[in-house]
Amino acid sequence: MCRSIKTLRPPATDDVTEEDIRAAALQYIRKVSGFRRPAAHNQAVFDQAVEEVTRATAALLATLEVRGARTGS
Repeated sequence: MCRSIKTLRPPATDDVTEEDIRAAALQYIRKVSGFRRPAAHNQAVFDQAVEEVTRATAALLATLEVRGARTGS
């Protein structure tokens, strides 16, 4: 399945899930590596890269300050 990476930060997108973040990371790694599905000998490094990008993306979204964005209470 080939999906475009969408903007995940508010106000462009509300209620971003871990699945949304992982899907974006997976699409990024697929694009960068040129592999939709890596060969068995590359699977571990491919999966590791997806997890690292997922963590980095979650950290980025958690700490971004967006001007004019409303915070929920």
